[in-house]
Amino acid sequence: MQKHYLADLIEPIVEDLGYETVRITTIGETNPTLQVMIEQKDPEKELTVDDCATVSRAISAVLDEKDPIENKYTLEVSSPGLDRPLTKLEHFKRFVGDTAKVETSDLIEKRKRFKGIIKEVTPEEEIIIEDGENTYKVPFSAITKAKIVLTDELWEKYLKSHKSSEA
Repeated sequence: MQKHYLADLIEPIVEDLGYETVRITTIGETNPTLQVMIEQKDPEKELTVDDCATVSRAISAVLDEKDPIENKYTLEVSSPGLDRPLTKLEHFKRFVGDTAKVETSDLIEKRKRFKGIIKEVTPEEEIIIEDGENTYKVPFSAITKAKIVLTDELWEKYLKSHKSSEA
């Protein structure tokens, strides 16, 4: 209940400031950290520390007013990074061709964990993952956790995109 309430409070703020919410989660139990991952709506634009600070100040003001968290906590607003979580179907579409780790709630072909290249996202909202030997159709609705795996190829793609944006 609290996570949905927090998302209902935080996501509109992030959206109104021109960013996308990637994930909202709490880490730890004693003095927890409320972690809000954001990114630019335009994947070609880089998220800066100033962007995170702007969002943090706006979220803090609302959290101070509404006081949805009982005890002391730390707010952390950050970029998802290269080995980012995949929390929305659109994320999987954006990262077709990259390697991901995926965990599911249900057994799919006798497994709950997959690691491989995201080959496609079907109209039926299935993520096609190829691990070099096998191809799996993983329903998006069954995914409980997913993230991009930092590979040499991903790092090279990142470096190339930053060299071209600096030119």
